[in-house]
Amino acid sequence: MDTDNSDKNSLYELIGGDAALRLLVDRFYDLMDLEPEFKSLRAMHPAVLDGSRDKLYFFLSGWMGGPDLYTPRFGNAFLRARHLPFKIGSQERDEWLTCMLLSMRDLNYSEQTQDVLLNCLFGTADWMRNKTD
Repeated sequence: MDTDNSDKNSLYELIGGDAALRLLVDRFYDLMDLEPEFKSLRAMHPAVLDGSRDKLYFFLSGWMGGPDLYTPRFGNAFLRARHLPFKIGSQERDEWLTCMLLSMRDLNYSEQTQDVLLNCLFGTADWMRNKTD
């Protein structure tokens, strides 16, 4: 079964493929774990982040147009349903997006790449909100 959905126009290729995605996810979780401004976001995660790192990496790989690594391991993402146990409002959405933006900056993504990726991520992050502010 061919699980590589990537093409030259995918977000996956835009950021540099597999190794770059792993760096992005790892930097995201490092910042989330270390920076007090992400305390609400961090509180939604287990004490050990290894499983969360892998799940985000697997999910984003396919979501960005690269290999579908998530579905064979966990089934359909049902992203919003899987996050319903967590109270996600604008603050949590914004913490997630800010953490992702800072990760991209730390990894020296161009401003254009940051803009493209954040615009795509915003719609999904905003859709995840399940509490009123």
